[in-house]
Parts: sequence; C-alpha cells; structure tokens
Amino acid sequence: MPPIQDPPEATGPAWRKHLRRATLTASLLFTGVAALFANLALATGTPTLSASHNSMLNKTIVVDGRGRTLYALSPETVHRLLCKSRTCLEVWRPLTVRSRAVKLHAAGGVEGDMALLKRSDGKLQVTLRGLPLYRFSGDSANGQASGDGIRSFGGRWHVVPAKPAQAAPPAMSPSSPPSPNYGY
Repeated sequence: MPPIQDPPEATGPAWRKHLRRATLTASLLFTGVAALFANLALATGTPTLSASHNSMLNKTIVVDGRGRTLYALSPETVHRLLCKSRTCLEVWRPLTVRSRAVKLHAAGGVEGDMALLKRSDGKLQVTLRGLPLYRFSGDSANGQASGDGIRSFGGRWHVVPAKPAQAAPPAMSPSSPPSPNYGY
C-alpha cells in the first residue's frame, strides 16, 4: 500500500496557516479542560478543616484549608455571638465560605458536626460542634497559635481541639461505699 500523501494544496502558505490555527485551537481547548479539572479538584479536594499537631501547645488542633490555626471564643455560641464589633472582626477574622453551595469537608482527625452561620453582614461563617470559627490576625504563619488564652471581647479565645474534650468520669456519690482495695 502506498504511503498517504498530503494533497498538493496542503504544502502552501494557506495550509500552514490552517495548521497553525488548528494547533492553537487544540492547545486552548486542552488548557481550558485542564483548568476546569484543576478547579474541580480544588473545589472538592481541599478540606475546609483539617487536624494538625501543634508542637508549641502539644495538642492536635483544627486548622483551616491553608493550615492556619482556628480559634473559638468561650462562651460564644451560634445563638449568642460576642465577636460582632468591627474591631473584633479585624483582629479575629471569621472563617467564611462564599455560598451555601460550598460543601463543608473535614479531613480525618476532626470530629464533630460542621455547619454555617449567617452573620448580620450576610457572610457565612463555618462552625464546628456549634462553635463559630475564627483566625487570629496575630498569627502570620502555619503552626502559630499566639491567640490561645487571650481574654477579650467578652470571653477567652482558645484553639479548637480536633476532638471534643472527653467528659470527666462521674464522681462517686457520698451514699455509695468505696470499692474495696484487695491489694492487687
């Protein structure tokens, strides 16, 4: 079988121009499809919350998708916000998402229900275990937790543990006798 040859008109300047356009179109199409898949991967693959061991505190804490430490204000709840002033929101930046369509996702190690709280300014703040989550403006890098223990804006700021605190074992009632000690 003889080799396939280009028609005679395929060797002129018009053919080269057509070939360049086709190559450019294919390249742009490929780039657009690649960008679409990259955006989908980022939208679904990046967890909203992750667990990270903080060596300074020697605790496993909750961090945002960029690895920044997250805080909660005690005794704030979703029904009683204490951090509402402009000053508070500049120092303690709420962890927000753009819309309710964003799927909240916690990486392994983070325990508790996540939800959204609609603030008075319309922003949607992420909550974990009923606690509105914030970042501290004084933390400038991953692993920093310089806001832990600060008392301001009507409460005490603390890093959010990845797992809820364990309940203390029930105390013995005064009427129940102590367990005998058999010397084991």
